[in-house]
Amino acid sequence: MSLRTEQSAFQGMSGTVEYTVDHPDQSPVGWALVLHPHPLHGGTRDNKVVTTVARTCVQQGLLAIRPNFRGVGASQGVFDHAVGETADMVACVEHVFQAWPQASTGPWVLAGFSFGSAVAAQLYAELADRDLPLPARLMLIGCAVDRFRYRPLTMPAHTLMIHGEQDEVVPLAEGMDFARTHQLPVTVVPDAGHFFHGKLLVLRQIVESGLAGL
Repeated sequence: MSLRTEQSAFQGMSGTVEYTVDHPDQSPVGWALVLHPHPLHGGTRDNKVVTTVARTCVQQGLLAIRPNFRGVGASQGVFDHAVGETADMVACVEHVFQAWPQASTGPWVLAGFSFGSAVAAQLYAELADRDLPLPARLMLIGCAVDRFRYRPLTMPAHTLMIHGEQDEVVPLAEGMDFARTHQLPVTVVPDAGHFFHGKLLVLRQIVESGLAGL
């Protein structure tokens, strides 16, 4: 499948935030927001896990939004330990509902990888607090939420957690502790490290299954 992409931007709390839009072949049936790993450790919207998740969403007919967090690429601002980044993503959700009305009439998916999982989990909570539209699926991959948590969290039952058995950055035990606290099941990929090298096809299949029934 050839992927049609374009670049755009919205106004975050500390200036412009750039993002990539990946378009499905047909009119979108919904949309996905896919969040990247730690900005200070090379994380960008073009991370392989992020693009794998986004491409899988596009194959299911969703418009995929991949922002660069503040300080990455042309996005303005500086790293803010998930607090400012979450505020920016609230603005992103509001922007998408205005800028992409056709996609935003359908269900949407929120996914975060590593640092992005912390922003995704707290974004879900912020949206709930503000009575803004909530995603139909929440995906936390290589879950690092508690490393950057700044607020109380209640995770929805439809949360999909995916973790590599051999994760060298966020040990599986850490992901399991988060899952235990929130009573969430975890899909463990055998022999996979943090970045799912050699396991991206397996990751794609898990995400695809998680999107079923949207």
